Amino acid sequence: MTSETRADDGLRYVEPAGVHPESPLLGGDVTEGVVRVADTVRRPVSESSERVRRVLEHLDAAGFDGAPRFLGVDASDRDVLTFVEGEVAGRPWPLWVGDEERAVSVARLVRRYDDAVSTLGTPEWSRTARPSDPAGCPPPVAGAPTLIAHMDITPENVVFRDGRAHALIDFDLIRPATRVEELVNLLLWWAAWMPPEDRYPPQQGIDAARRGAVLLDAYGLESDDRARVVDVARNAAERSWHLMKRNAAERGGGWQRMWDEGVGDRILRRGQWLTANASALHAAIT
Repeated sequence: MTSETRADDGLRYVEPAGVHPESPLLGGDVTEGVVRVADTVRRPVSESSERVRRVLEHLDAAGFDGAPRFLGVDASDRDVLTFVEGEVAGRPWPLWVGDEERAVSVARLVRRYDDAVSTLGTPEWSRTARPSDPAGCPPPVAGAPTLIAHMDITPENVVFRDGRAHALIDFDLIRPATRVEELVNLLLWWAAWMPPEDRYPPQQGIDAARRGAVLLDAYGLESDDRARVVDVARNAAERSWHLMKRNAAERGGGWQRMWDEGVGDRILRRGQWLTANASALHAAIT
């Protein structure tokens, strides 16, 4: 969608009077050029912009306060969102990323988000046409999507206030998925479902099986879905390697940088760790 079309649709953002300097917002792996201007965030318009706008508008209408609001498109053809005040993990991650109570609050926030967005369903505009899976990529095993999941619940994408998760940000990777797929992403980042050698220092001492059970309890995942979490996690890791490799080759930029820095090897190690620990993880969370 072009900037002209977006403006014709009544999406043009009207700047308030005065001079408002820009300051870069760092920490993202793929999207570049994100800045803060006063109490707004400006992000380059992308292929995900339309989906993000519709989801944020739905959340706002539903009374969900744990996400930014979409305000329009500025004169530089950037999406304008509200800036969410609070504490966000930078890199290297602060020690509080390993805190169990913080992680529990993230699980509860994700449950609130999933419940709020689930009433939107998975309309046609959310099911963007995607290329066929790369050769050798296994098919997904999670089942039919039921909601537009966030799918990028990294510490950099959660805003905390008073030590509790307050809001999710960076919705670029939203897509139709199941609650189990959403929870697999949560467990990767907040229960350290990865080999110890790939964990950042704040999560080195975490018992991943126990932490996984704690977070699924906090989310309130149903027992039938719990029984599928480990299989979906293993499948997601295997698919992720193929999809990340293709993104690096075809999209370049941050995708290529992550691949060059060894993300593919980390994904392979995660798959191996999930396989080796599948029985213990499954027993703990069920």
